[in-house]
Amino acid sequence: MTGWTNAFRAPRRLAAAAALSFAVCAGGVPTAAQASDIKVVVNNQAVTSYDIARRKAFLTLQRRKGNLTELATNELIEQALKSYAIQRAGYRIPDSRVDQAFASFANSNKMSSKQLTQVLGQSGVTAKHFKEFIRVQIGWGQLVGAQSRGKGGLMSEQDVVAKMLERGGAKPTSTEYTLQKVIFVVPKSHRKSTLASRRSEANAMRGRVGDCSNTIALAAQLRDVTVQDLGRVLQLELPDRWKDEVSGLQSGQTTRPKDSEDGVEFLIVCRARTVSDDRVAQLQFSTEAVESGDSEAGKKLLEQIRENSRIQRR
Repeated sequence: MTGWTNAFRAPRRLAAAAALSFAVCAGGVPTAAQASDIKVVVNNQAVTSYDIARRKAFLTLQRRKGNLTELATNELIEQALKSYAIQRAGYRIPDSRVDQAFASFANSNKMSSKQLTQVLGQSGVTAKHFKEFIRVQIGWGQLVGAQSRGKGGLMSEQDVVAKMLERGGAKPTSTEYTLQKVIFVVPKSHRKSTLASRRSEANAMRGRVGDCSNTIALAAQLRDVTVQDLGRVLQLELPDRWKDEVSGLQSGQTTRPKDSEDGVEFLIVCRARTVSDDRVAQLQFSTEAVESGDSEAGKKLLEQIRENSRIQRR
């Protein structure tokens, strides 16, 4: 059974967590009283005794040891710092994204979202507290990831080797896609009147595409259609806009059309193959570290935020 620890290294890898049991719930962790006192204020955000009680229950589910009140308080201070930075950067994680991650975590533990909600309620954590934890984890991963990509932040070769040895010496694998983009051009002045018809044209062309060898010939038969060769792209490097659509496709398959600034576009997978090399390892391990916020960049960013924040304990 998958569990709680490191469960949110990345939204797509919820099931890659370390094993932990839900058996603790059977014993019933005491729920916190609704009335609570403010214990810490972080940049005008209050951390209450009720918040701390819920986080202690969460730590109990993780079977953490030590002074749980202190651990819970420190975790919530850190969460408040991350939340502050996420909001200042303008990131807004929609409820639908959080609910999807919540459902994926429940599924990885062979439960429905409703069952997970019941477990969290019985344990004193509550679904609301867990979802806020998810929201901050996702937002923090996005923030650190954006900053790291801007600085070209990849793990050193030495760190990659150490990570491989930690996992038994095997290099991770990834899918390499050779892609083409087909764009049904729509002038801005005609978007309102022609966008729907161009979507229909794009869907019709998708049904005629067998592989990338005939794309240009097909496009030449149509009005204002452009074909771009995107070359080889590792799954780890796919832009967020296309990642979910492309992942899992085989040679000759296409994504669904999407509206863009240029008009309507879709991707064709010319070739999909599994690769395993040093670059895959570097990207894989760097992505994991960045998306969890556990990379060096994440640690440095958190320290900078802490130094410039107001933390008042009461």
